Amino acid sequence: MSSLDLALIGNGSIGALVDSKARIVWGCFPRFDGDPVFCSLLKDHGEPEHGFFDIELMDFDRAERVYRPNSAVLLTKLYSRDGACIEITDFSPRFKQFGRTFRPTMLIRHIRPRAGNPRVRIRLRPAFGYGSHRPEMTRGSNHLRYIMPDMTLRLTTDAPVVYVADEMPFNLERPITMVLGPDESLEYPVAQTGRDFFEKTDDYWLEW
Repeated sequence: MSSLDLALIGNGSIGALVDSKARIVWGCFPRFDGDPVFCSLLKDHGEPEHGFFDIELMDFDRAERVYRPNSAVLLTKLYSRDGACIEITDFSPRFKQFGRTFRPTMLIRHIRPRAGNPRVRIRLRPAFGYGSHRPEMTRGSNHLRYIMPDMTLRLTTDAPVVYVADEMPFNLERPITMVLGPDESLEYPVAQTGRDFFEKTDDYWLEW
């Protein structure tokens, strides 16, 4: 049976459940009652084939997880047996903009090396039809598109796109940002967008 030791991230429009190793295992798009793009939580046994968003640290040993104080921003640290460490920041943007609450159907993940020489593998495998099908994937210079009958999701990232698309392990030598949301280009570079949305979202929850 899947573990129910789960953390919640969300913004009032969408929500996602994250397990203790920073794998997103449940999340519906474009609303709470939408098709579960991430649905591996329902897998009874064995490794799920799809329906998850995983950031895997090679030679994994242990994990630590905590929310930022008075915030809905989730921090997870993964440690390897050789002493390497990465930190993953997960949130869904929510803040005041133009006199109203901005809460897009978007998940943002920051991944930072914290110690040693971490080697990671990113596996993004959404599903549709309540877990029965995997979408078609297309590649761009800095994004991947996941095409489903009723919507298309876009992952924009400054990580090497080929490594994400082909699920290849690589050395994490610098921070990377991953923005998963509507099939639209970002107005600003992905790292800048992720940093700006993080600061505004964290401030929003602190004020709330």
